[in-house]
Parts: sequence; structure tokens; C-alpha cells
Amino acid sequence: MLLKERDTPEGLLVSVCDPDCLGETYENGKVSLTVTEDFYGGEDAEEADEETVLDSLHRAAVANLVGEETVRVAVEAGVVDEETVLELEGTLHAQLLWLR
Repeated sequence: MLLKERDTPEGLLVSVCDPDCLGETYENGKVSLTVTEDFYGGEDAEEADEETVLDSLHRAAVANLVGEETVRVAVEAGVVDEETVLELEGTLHAQLLWLR
């Protein structure tokens, strides 16, 4: 999985995607999601295992997740409710917002 963290005034923003999703655009009706190099990849992104991704998600204020493996990890860990996951042209997308 590709993991990218950014510090913002509102807290830590985390983006995670399956590597094969990078550069792709997924749609479902009026919803469209482009998995850009700028937001999900680039020099600041790192390849991460499940433990690293979950650590980052627990520290995040907000997170964006794309891809079957990435979303599965978050759902199985109880970080994302499976009922809130969107399916966009065969891939999965979830957003996470911690209210602290």
C-alpha cells in the first residue's frame, strides 16, 4: 500500500491507496474519484505494510482510502465501517474522520 501523511492545521491528513490504483479514475454515477500522484503518491509516499497503515490511521484526523486491500485492512481493523464503503467501478473507497 502507498501511504502519505501531511500535517495540516486541523490535524494529520492521511492518504492510502493500493499501488495499482495510482493514476486511475473511478466513477459511479455522479461520483468520480481520481487517484492522483500528487495526493496519493510522489516522493513523500512510502510503501507500507498493514501495521504501519493502521498506526497512521489511528493518528489521523482525516484519511482517504482507495483500493480493495487498503479498504479491507481498515474494515478488518474496525477503523472503517463496511457499510460506509463506496464501490466505484470495481474498486473501493472510504473516508475516515476522527472526532476528538
